[in-house]
Amino acid sequence: MQVDFYHLTAAPLDRVLPAVAEKVLAGGGRLLVVSGDAEQRGALDRVLWLHPAESFLPHAQAGEGDDHAQPVLIAGDVSPANAARHVALADGIWRDEALAFDRVFHFFDEDRIRDARGAWKALAEREGVQRRYWKQNEVGRWEQAA
Repeated sequence: MQVDFYHLTAAPLDRVLPAVAEKVLAGGGRLLVVSGDAEQRGALDRVLWLHPAESFLPHAQAGEGDDHAQPVLIAGDVSPANAARHVALADGIWRDEALAFDRVFHFFDEDRIRDARGAWKALAEREGVQRRYWKQNEVGRWEQAA
């Protein structure tokens, strides 16, 4: 399984997450987006309705419809009611339950960097876990730093 750490330094989550969701869906996958913050879940729901402007990114918040049918499901916990194999930890909080997925996108900003470093180190000891650390360069492009 693969864990991608995304250090948000130039672009905020609301610009990065839709692009990740598009790539997961384009590859035939499903995505679970997790945030313990109800306000953030609502904001991400609105962002996904607006992005991309020229098409539709199908999604819903958990409990607002048929969760199992949603290609992208926004939830408060790591429970893949939509049978997702990809999970985005949107609130910067690492959850070991994410290790049950094929791929984890762990987004964090400067406020959560200490926690992200702790998760990075803890995952180094886990067998079968590949870690990658992505950082934005000065023009906003993602570069693999580790």
